[in-house]
Amino acid sequence: MTTAAASVGRALIVSVTDDQVHGDGDHGAGALVTELLVEAGFVVDGSVTVPSEALDIRSALNTGVIGGVDLIVTVGGTGVRPRDVTPDVTDEVVDRSLPGIAEALRWSGMAAGVTDAVVSRGRVGVSGSTVIANIAGSRPAIRDGLATLVPLAVHAIEQLSDPLP
Repeated sequence: MTTAAASVGRALIVSVTDDQVHGDGDHGAGALVTELLVEAGFVVDGSVTVPSEALDIRSALNTGVIGGVDLIVTVGGTGVRPRDVTPDVTDEVVDRSLPGIAEALRWSGMAAGVTDAVVSRGRVGVSGSTVIANIAGSRPAIRDGLATLVPLAVHAIEQLSDPLP
């Protein structure tokens, strides 16, 4: 477990890749997301790598939700290839969608010159009191995505933690 001095919440990273089958893992994506979330003040409970299979992704997401993390960041599987099922599984798990945040992630990527960003099918939503966000797996997408996601996710987490009805 990685700790931060002033925690804004607990996080779980789920790297989705078929490369783990061949022993290549997530190519450091989980470590990069962990580093950036810790810098932002999150306590990262863990980073798991799962194959691009709906059952495995769903299980990892549900583990984080049941475990009470505030934020789950999935990395990878957001494109248009047949095995890119992360957004579809996320749709099944979330209770409420946060389409504005998903669009902000796409457009910040586009503004940074990553034209592939608008092809991402990544979703953001809430399951229980957990924010779940899909980001693409490239290092530039991770850096840009988290720069955009973190303040928006923190705001959503604060709202979910508000005791007022």
